[in-house]
Amino acid sequence: MSTLRFHAIKKSLKRKPVKIKAEKRRSEIFGQNVFNEAAMRQYLTKTALTSIMGAVEKGTKIDRLVADHISTGMKEWAISKGATHYTHWFQPLTGATAEKHDAFFETIGDGLAIEKFGGDQLVQQEPDASSFPNGGIRNTFEARGYTAWDPTSPAFIYGTTLCIPTVFVSYTGEALDNKTPLLRALQVMDNAAVAICKYFDKNVKKVNASLGWEQEYFLIDSDLAASRPDIVLTGRTLLGHSPAKGQQLDDHYFGTIPNRAMSYMRDLENECMLLGIPVKTRHNEVAPNQFELAPIFEEANLAVDHNSLLMDVMQKIAKRHNFKVLLHEKPFAGVNGSGKHNNWSLSTNTGVNLLSPGKTPMSNLQFLTFFINTIKAVQTHEELLRAAIASASNDHRLGANEAPPAIISIFIGEQLTKVLEELESVSKGKLSPQEKTDLKLNVVGKIPEILLDNTDRNRTSPFAFTGNKFEFRAVGSTANCANPMTVLNTIVAQQLMDFKVEVDELIDKKTMKKDDAIFNVLREYIKTSKAILFEGNGYGDAWEKEAKKRGLSNNKTTPEALKIKIAKSSIDLFESLGVMNKVESEARYEIEMEEYILHIQIESRVIGDIARNHIVPTAVRYQNILIENVTGLKTIYGDKFKDFAKEQLSIIEQISHHIEAINSLVTKMTDARKSLNKQTDIEKKANGYCNKVKSLFEEIRYHCDKLELMIDDELWPLTKYRELLFTK
Repeated sequence: MSTLRFHAIKKSLKRKPVKIKAEKRRSEIFGQNVFNEAAMRQYLTKTALTSIMGAVEKGTKIDRLVADHISTGMKEWAISKGATHYTHWFQPLTGATAEKHDAFFETIGDGLAIEKFGGDQLVQQEPDASSFPNGGIRNTFEARGYTAWDPTSPAFIYGTTLCIPTVFVSYTGEALDNKTPLLRALQVMDNAAVAICKYFDKNVKKVNASLGWEQEYFLIDSDLAASRPDIVLTGRTLLGHSPAKGQQLDDHYFGTIPNRAMSYMRDLENECMLLGIPVKTRHNEVAPNQFELAPIFEEANLAVDHNSLLMDVMQKIAKRHNFKVLLHEKPFAGVNGSGKHNNWSLSTNTGVNLLSPGKTPMSNLQFLTFFINTIKAVQTHEELLRAAIASASNDHRLGANEAPPAIISIFIGEQLTKVLEELESVSKGKLSPQEKTDLKLNVVGKIPEILLDNTDRNRTSPFAFTGNKFEFRAVGSTANCANPMTVLNTIVAQQLMDFKVEVDELIDKKTMKKDDAIFNVLREYIKTSKAILFEGNGYGDAWEKEAKKRGLSNNKTTPEALKIKIAKSSIDLFESLGVMNKVESEARYEIEMEEYILHIQIESRVIGDIARNHIVPTAVRYQNILIENVTGLKTIYGDKFKDFAKEQLSIIEQISHHIEAINSLVTKMTDARKSLNKQTDIEKKANGYCNKVKSLFEEIRYHCDKLELMIDDELWPLTKYRELLFTK
């Protein structure tokens, strides 16, 4: 008997839901552990508060003397909440978060000590940066990296530590994190969008990009997860035969949430409320033991911070409930994987959602301007958008008949397609009074009515318009949202800037009225953006052939997808807008390619170890049992034993075939890995790992999974899918 597996199953079946303390109203506890405006009003001077609000709303710098006042107030607030330490909380290019804790403690001589936290400690720190990915930005011996306070994302207390969101840059100023390029992109978007809004409303002074993420995840009993070396080391199952029942009955989706999972969700949501993460929605997802939670939309930088924090909090809360959270995009073969839909929109300081139609033709023309420019931006930079969601783990999900394909396209619905077709027919040059009237009354004016029943029913679209926002569905569940949000905001900002140049030129040189100029430019954009619009099924050869005709890229693997990041057009785009310089762009390419190689390398080692150290010995043990049985039958029946041992002999032969295949394939995979490790060209190395190492995973898995069906259940060492997915 496989002791570990059955011990884990026995423990998991005895679990009871963890009791959660009686919850207060969420509105009462929301943001209690956040140094938000309410806390600042209580602990800061008026000058300090005004300085912070100016930094948040206008991007003004905070004076170092004022920073001392802010740090004092922040320290007193944190200590009153039980905090003993502080940390600069940042997001290095590992995709995770990082922190180094220092105590509010300093000796002053004579055996005395005080709690101290000054402006210098608040504004900047110098963590050892030598072991974080840097893509060649600096040498290891030049270990200095600096974290600098981001006042637009409020400090918070987690446990007994005051966490201060920061950027992370090198000694020479290059970004070593995900936050810095995002902040730059959001600033560029703000400037570009405000300039366009001035066509419609002179009172607009600021535009914020908003983000609402939807986090999908699996909950697996911690002991069952610990019994699987592949889950422990890679976050997914590399082997395992599909159970007889999977998700085909759709009985889990939106079903009653299991008691243990519900207890976990309540605990997690309570922690989120204290941390100011506005989670609102929870439900069962399609696959067994798969769930989702989603928040209310927030400003994009804050939303990214909250999602990064959430992924960490989810794991910590899970331990209290004897769960393991699997955030991997494809932890189980044969059932749906997990994504993280990024719902993106733009809103003004006057309270207008720029991707939502209004009550007047003018507000609807503004909506169409941002709507069509976004489509044009994606059309122009679809490869860059694909690269933004590329990873070894997301490669398993994209195009797997459950998620968007690797081909980027936009779904806008039949009715909005008709609106664009009517706008496309606008005559070139100045519009006649009749044409303007028809447009404003019959086309533009009716958009709100059209959108009332324009729900998105195409679940295969990677980028879809869903009424008042665009939903980027191809983002992976493990991803840091900063990467796709940086790219999306950058390309749309660039497009808006190009649009303004064209409109102004028509107004100045052609003496056109503003509306005429806008309609003329939008008409041309509609004509040149048709290829990216797709209403059909995103799966299968038919769409791939059609996409190829349209000139759309189909980069199915991460090494293919990432190449666009170091193309001259991409480097020029980011550099011209000040989002990333050439060094930063090239560094990210190096880091992401290296990360891909390491992910495949680790999985290769794990699958080889499990196949040879777990599966093959178990198969030999079972084969020996069968051989003993056959030998016994021969002793009893003599030459007639074959009549009684036919099935046993067949299984013995099949086991031998699978063992031989496993050993041969693992040797081939190991040899390929050793050869590729000598390769110094990172592109060739990544492609080799993709095509020569990863390509063998499924073959090895096939033979291991066949053995799982043949070998005595009590001997099988790995916890099976039916146990992982259906133990509630």
